[in-house]
Amino acid sequence: MADTSDFKNGLVLKIDNQLQQIIEFQHVKPGKGPAFVRTKLKNVLSGKVVDKTFNAGVKVETATVDRRDMTYLYNDGSDYIFMDGETFDQIHLSDQLLGKGAGFLLENMQVQVATHEGEALFVELPTTVELIVAHTEPGLQGDRSSAGTKPATLETGAEVQVPLFINVGDKLKIDTRDSGYLGRVNS
Repeated sequence: MADTSDFKNGLVLKIDNQLQQIIEFQHVKPGKGPAFVRTKLKNVLSGKVVDKTFNAGVKVETATVDRRDMTYLYNDGSDYIFMDGETFDQIHLSDQLLGKGAGFLLENMQVQVATHEGEALFVELPTTVELIVAHTEPGLQGDRSSAGTKPATLETGAEVQVPLFINVGDKLKIDTRDSGYLGRVNS
């Protein structure tokens, strides 16, 4: 059990037999009336995000989530294979579980796999990854119809929007949370 004062980003709560992860929270103390906590919760299994308000001091059941550092090995076509660095156990995770994060996985990448009662819930990728552009059209200098961006396919197969000056072979820093371009990396 956790009190609302124990809330932090990433905490997993058990609400109505559903596992909900706190994405954002805010303690609010209005001038009139009791304090409360406004949260944004993400359903761990479905990925659906909902807003929920808790009165201050309310006890909420927490779920025990084990986060383990694992290494991404390879994709066998239907599953992604990860290995625990300590026990060398391998687990197979589906692309539904990984979601859009699967597009940023490189072999031997370190990730965190969260499990609850032995079942994998989600995979936390590093916040940023460095990937090489595999394909992109040349940027036309006068083209501003797309706000100065163009699509680029990365070495992992993911497609992101990049500035017009990016070329094939450039190494880019990409934010895995929103697929955003952060900059070029000097090799």
